[in-house]
Amino acid sequence: MIAPRILARRFRIMAGVALALALIGLLASLFAITWRPDIRDFPVQGVDIDETQGSTHWFALKAAGARFGYARATIGADRHDSRFETHWQGMYEAGIARGAIHVFSLCQLSSDQASNFVTTVPRHGDQLPAAVDLDFRDDCPAHPDRRVVLTELHLLLAAIERHLGKSPVLRVSRRFEERYGVSRAFPNRLWAVQSFFPPDYLARRWTLWQATTIRRVKGAGGTINWNVIAPAP
Repeated sequence: MIAPRILARRFRIMAGVALALALIGLLASLFAITWRPDIRDFPVQGVDIDETQGSTHWFALKAAGARFGYARATIGADRHDSRFETHWQGMYEAGIARGAIHVFSLCQLSSDQASNFVTTVPRHGDQLPAAVDLDFRDDCPAHPDRRVVLTELHLLLAAIERHLGKSPVLRVSRRFEERYGVSRAFPNRLWAVQSFFPPDYLARRWTLWQATTIRRVKGAGGTINWNVIAPAP
């Protein structure tokens, strides 16, 4: 039988270990939500945002180091982000370089998706190239043949470029790239997505990197996606 004194000591040790682990977890969480890539390595940093972030204060984001911003504008052929116009105007007022994002759907024709984007996103000479987000979505179970996807994507990119006069950026998830090899098929600039560690899954050098989706900044609602631009090689 274990003596009460020994048993009490073991409980104190266990409690100390539990407290230490809890503190480590808290510190790790605080680090994660405030982390961004070192500005000495990536001087140009910014955000991408959509309606799920709620109210956003662009002056606060600018003060936190955002020099550019991308706002989701359209999803597939028939949806648009409910806060796009607000974000678009907010970036302009804060003096942040701004761009629009279209979320590509594998279940809808590119011609219809292009119409949705063109009728939603205004053309301004100083705006950033649009971005096309390429990933699998829960509301679209289709995984068409690669040739079909690349053909549809080519048509969409051409339509967006005609509208804005600038070649779109391709934001490609790892799983989409592994399935369709988009970075090998198009010469467009690439936007990679991977938290905390620089991505290496694309066939070519990326221009933008979404480095974290959980950063918190004073004045912005909820967590935000933080991005960097690759420095000149």
